[in-house]
Amino acid sequence: MTKTTLRPRRVFLKNLSATTLLAGTMTQTSCATRKPLSVSAPKATSPNDHIQVAAIGMGIMGFNNCKTMLQLPGVQLLTVCDLYDGRLKRAQELFGDEVAVTKDYRSILADSKIDAVIVSTTDHWHAKIAMEAMTQGKAVYCEKPMVHKLTEGLPMIKVQAETGRVCQIGSQRVSSAVYLKAKELYESGAIGSLILAEAFWDRQSALGAWQYSIPRDASPQTVDWATFLGNAPVVDFDPVRFFRWRNYRDYGTGIAGDLFVHLFSGLHIITGSLGPMRIYTSGGLRHWKDGRDVPDVLVGVYDYPETQRHPAFNLQVRVNFVDGGGGGQEISLSGTEGKMIIGDTSVKVLRNKMGKAPGFGGWDTYDTFDEQNQQDFSAWYEENYRGVSDRTESTTEEFHAPEGYNDHLDHHAKFLDAVRLKETTVVEDPAFGFRAAAVALASNQSFFESTIVKWDPESMQLT
Repeated sequence: MTKTTLRPRRVFLKNLSATTLLAGTMTQTSCATRKPLSVSAPKATSPNDHIQVAAIGMGIMGFNNCKTMLQLPGVQLLTVCDLYDGRLKRAQELFGDEVAVTKDYRSILADSKIDAVIVSTTDHWHAKIAMEAMTQGKAVYCEKPMVHKLTEGLPMIKVQAETGRVCQIGSQRVSSAVYLKAKELYESGAIGSLILAEAFWDRQSALGAWQYSIPRDASPQTVDWATFLGNAPVVDFDPVRFFRWRNYRDYGTGIAGDLFVHLFSGLHIITGSLGPMRIYTSGGLRHWKDGRDVPDVLVGVYDYPETQRHPAFNLQVRVNFVDGGGGGQEISLSGTEGKMIIGDTSVKVLRNKMGKAPGFGGWDTYDTFDEQNQQDFSAWYEENYRGVSDRTESTTEEFHAPEGYNDHLDHHAKFLDAVRLKETTVVEDPAFGFRAAAVALASNQSFFESTIVKWDPESMQLT
């Protein structure tokens, strides 16, 4: 974590206050409270704190990352790199003609004026560019998933350790005030002992299914196709592959690398988990049969082992790109005494604490006993549970972020904190980022190989 004294955008989380539990006779009772999450404004910086940034990869997230980081004080965007002419023109339209443009990321890494780079390329370029950037002395903000292949994770962690460069992975839920409140609630025992986590992220739109727009001038003259391919198999120029690259395994990581990884990083920051040990996924290409070689429906089940931070529990994850219900997303954690539901801007805790006595009658075998046995059982129960309640105590608490709250801004602010302070401890370092990405990549392996994947979350290796 960075030092709070220099944090440009600080998040203050209120301590969980005790909620009175209301009792009822043989029924659930409830007490609902609604509380705000407190978020502070960005802090001003001195001229000496200014950071000069370059962006490599100016697709959707490249522009999004630049726009977000430039909202923070003390940031100057010097150069952007992309392989399509139109995006370089668009960068200067938005950020000014004084921003230099290039198709060669190596010129950015060689520029001593640049302090930090934002890597928002296709997945198959992430690790290579990030490692080269750190080796050449740059701080790195690398989009999720951190790597394209499992074999790239440990080498990237090693490069960061050897160079001592700041490297933060771009899964903003790790910095979210909502997820940090959920972490606080979880650690306070708000839901008891964790049993089951569930997460889904469904969509119902062509753009949500990665059928992105393709400019009319896309051609070998406006796109550096050879550089785009990198280590991928050589194929003829195809604008669909270039602009809709998430649909292809050669360049992207599909549903798991785009969306599952957010769910894993959110769950891991709340629970302190390092990851699961058994991974199994299933799904298929049900609707978007547009030439893609990745599924549009993916369902995963995961076994998380017991650690000092959490008990053994199970996780169920789902993404559906053709949800006739309209889509939506959520993470929930179910424990022995409550359930936590985490959305984009809120966290809700539903507590249902069972009484220590089991009770009898109702939907129970008691009414099937003959009259004498009912009397005998009633007397036995009274003797063994005298004074022990069988009531279920139920409460609800909700915490909401302010309108317009932006966790992406917080994530970038924490990255800039680390750059200014020259700290290598960041909110999402390569080890954390790889542990989330690795589960996503193993999810793909399970799907494409129709097998259960066994993973060691501590050593970060297949077993």
